[in-house]
Amino acid sequence: MEHPIAVIDYGSQYTQLIVRRIRELGYFSRLYQPSELDQTGDPAAVILSGGPRSTLEDDAPDIDFDYLVKMGVPVLGVCYGMQLLNTKFGGTVAPGNTREYGPATLMPENGVDGIFSDLEGHSQIWMSHSDTVSELPDGCEVMGRNLDGVPVALRWNDKFFGIQFHPEVSHTDEGTQILQNFLNRATDLPTFAISSFKDKLVERVRAEVNGRKVVCGVSGGVDSSVLAALLHEAQIDTRNIFVDTGLSRKDEPAEVESLFREVGIEIETIDASKLFLDALAGVSDPEEKRRIIGRLFVQVFFDAVGDDVELLAQGTLYPDVIESATSGSIASTIKTHHNRVDKIMELKEAGRVIEPLDELFKDEVRELGRVLGLPERVVGRHPFPGPGLAVRCPGEVTEEKLKIIREADDIFIGLLRDRQFYDSVWQAYAALIPTKTVGVKGDERSYEYALSLRAVTSEDAMTAEWVHLPYELLGEISNRILNEVPGVNRVLYDISTKPPASIEWE
Repeated sequence: MEHPIAVIDYGSQYTQLIVRRIRELGYFSRLYQPSELDQTGDPAAVILSGGPRSTLEDDAPDIDFDYLVKMGVPVLGVCYGMQLLNTKFGGTVAPGNTREYGPATLMPENGVDGIFSDLEGHSQIWMSHSDTVSELPDGCEVMGRNLDGVPVALRWNDKFFGIQFHPEVSHTDEGTQILQNFLNRATDLPTFAISSFKDKLVERVRAEVNGRKVVCGVSGGVDSSVLAALLHEAQIDTRNIFVDTGLSRKDEPAEVESLFREVGIEIETIDASKLFLDALAGVSDPEEKRRIIGRLFVQVFFDAVGDDVELLAQGTLYPDVIESATSGSIASTIKTHHNRVDKIMELKEAGRVIEPLDELFKDEVRELGRVLGLPERVVGRHPFPGPGLAVRCPGEVTEEKLKIIREADDIFIGLLRDRQFYDSVWQAYAALIPTKTVGVKGDERSYEYALSLRAVTSEDAMTAEWVHLPYELLGEISNRILNEVPGVNRVLYDISTKPPASIEWE
């Protein structure tokens, strides 16, 4: 992709969102480290992200400023990026009296030709910083202040701009408009649309495969299904393997086979459920469970495909690339420790792993799936953990516990779909609480498991908020589970955010 909008990563938790917002505006953007400025090619614009460090530190992250100036393209500094640019132009930065984190009000300066065109006036912005700009260099102009009169937006010349807030987060009301205004100053903006990007991916896959045979692990999840559909669209000779670990949801193996038959893609199913359950017997430590599942999955997978693997296809997504953590079609089944497995590492080092989705975010992969003709029940599916229901079963995994989770989860998800809540939720599931409580069923006391329901909204799982489901719906879900699922006498609703809690239980 020519002339990308280059986002330079200084470590902010929101950096990925800058790339996402730009793509949502219809332009192609990529993330680079500060040392990779000379590898950005000929970008249409450059954005320096925020970050947790201070420009006052001796080893503070830097930028090749002379090279940046020679590029001659619009540059926007966000938070840390703004402070860094201010020092480069000859100004100073000082520690703030207090860390400013949370909402503030932007008041654009009247008559300043900046990047606040078409804003509604005073606007809510989101702050996250401890240092502040203390002295402005000659020629620097204040574009906006907060309610205390402190500069929160600067312009050093007609190419360089800085803002002391995050336009990429939803808490900044007009952040998308600010990004668009900045990009309007660029030329040769690279357009980005999945419908046309699909053709480029097909060409890329054909070139990388170059007639070799491909093996691909499929799970029925979004990433691996879209990967398999892309390989099918490119007419690649692919062997798709579905390993049934016995840790999937109710009727899921049959649904996976039905799905791929529907779209004309052949898969091979390996029923290894007894093998996995036997290996997990007596194991309660969550990390040990993940290690067992990871090792066993790779063993079963490569026992099926053999040692003569010409190419392994993985559904690595762009956030995984950014975080330097390998993910994908196999990884969607084993997210922990899979990248330490010798066989996969050998293939990667030999250049025999292809990752066609590695420039796409999750929502873009969903859209690609739609373009490729996958049904909505697949592309709109909630994320499912690699180790399957094992992470929703704290303590030892047993067939009895898995049956309870499957039946309760089926009721929960079914009612979310029936009441039109499923598509507005990022992820929802039922998890077993590994303790039994006293209850009353009929005229007798019961001593059965407690169950937790969880529903969250999120963007790529970096943070998460619990969903305020209607009490009436929660009551209906609870009543059906208590009446229809043997072994449960108490239902709870998890209202924990991430952080401090994770989305999954283990």
